Amino acid sequence: MPATAKKKKAKISTQLQPLGDRIVVQRESAEETTAGGIVLPDSARDKPSRGTVISVGDGKLLADGTRSPLQVNVGDTVLFTVYGPDEIKIGDDELLLMREDDVLAVIE
Repeated sequence: MPATAKKKKAKISTQLQPLGDRIVVQRESAEETTAGGIVLPDSARDKPSRGTVISVGDGKLLADGTRSPLQVNVGDTVLFTVYGPDEIKIGDDELLLMREDDVLAVIE
C-alpha cells in the first residue's frame, strides 16, 4: 500500500471514531472490466462486499456493564453483508459504518 494511502486512512480514522460494537470500513473499488475485457460503466458495476477496517469502537456493552472486545482490528480485510452498512461521506471519501455483527468473515 502506498505511503499516501496509509496517511489518508490514518487521517480518516482520527476524524471518525465509532461507538460500541460499530466499525468503519473503506469499501474496495469495483471492477472496471469483466474477465472478457469488456469495460463496465459506473451504473453497471456491482458494489463489492469487502473492504478494509479503518476504525473500530470500544466493544459491545454487556448486561453486567463490561465491554466485550471486538474480533476485528484496524487493517483487517473483511467480507460483509450488502444490506448491513450505512454509507457516509467524509470529504471525498465514501465510508461504511456497520455493526461488527454485519461482518461475515475476515480475509487473510
